[in-house]
Amino acid sequence: MSLLRPLTLTMVFALALGLFLPGTGRAQAVLRAPYDDLKQELDARITFDSLPPRPEPGLNFDAPMRLGHTWLGQHFAGQDIENINGFDRVSGLPGAPLALRPGPPGKNLSVAYHQGFESNALFPLGPAGFPALSARGEGALAILFDQGQRAIAFKVHSDYVAPLGGAPRPGDVTLMLYTRQGTLIARLDSPLDPAITKIGLRRTNGLPDIAGVVVLNNDPGGIAIDDILYQTAPAAF
Repeated sequence: MSLLRPLTLTMVFALALGLFLPGTGRAQAVLRAPYDDLKQELDARITFDSLPPRPEPGLNFDAPMRLGHTWLGQHFAGQDIENINGFDRVSGLPGAPLALRPGPPGKNLSVAYHQGFESNALFPLGPAGFPALSARGEGALAILFDQGQRAIAFKVHSDYVAPLGGAPRPGDVTLMLYTRQGTLIARLDSPLDPAITKIGLRRTNGLPDIAGVVVLNNDPGGIAIDDILYQTAPAAF
């Protein structure tokens, strides 16, 4: 009995930890998927090349952006925005139904020609505000889809590779996925590579209920986002 009791208590503790640690159970609601695979499956891609190419700081957008079958802004109605060490942080659950909100003037989104992507890219603007260099890529991005998605993908550009080394380690990107009713599907933290990181996510049960996503980061140089993949055709079971 003395051997069984510690084992039983350990198992119970591990189960409780798995149930109550933030994000532990939720992360299983989605699986990572290769970007290039989703590029073949999904029929829509957001680029920013319909806008005139402008060098950084580029073009400032204080209102939500309408691109394809999506809206892009800073956060969702009902959420709180904080400035933590120069980066936007979003907390709280959105209201129902999901509704997009922009950031304050100069702290929403900008689009500029990006050397790493060799095309226009999106910069979520942080607390320093447009056109400050320290604002570019350090804000929050919220994407609202017209219809629920079973998979999404996008590319993130973090800091450039330093030719002689010595550059700070790239940071992480945080993704929060929501249903149309504002329920959190998953919260994921993903490390970034130097230069371009391809991110793809797929619902484990194939349920097309991803209505919105919030993208945050803590990369020292800020991030740029391009080539957002999603679906417009009706989901087939």
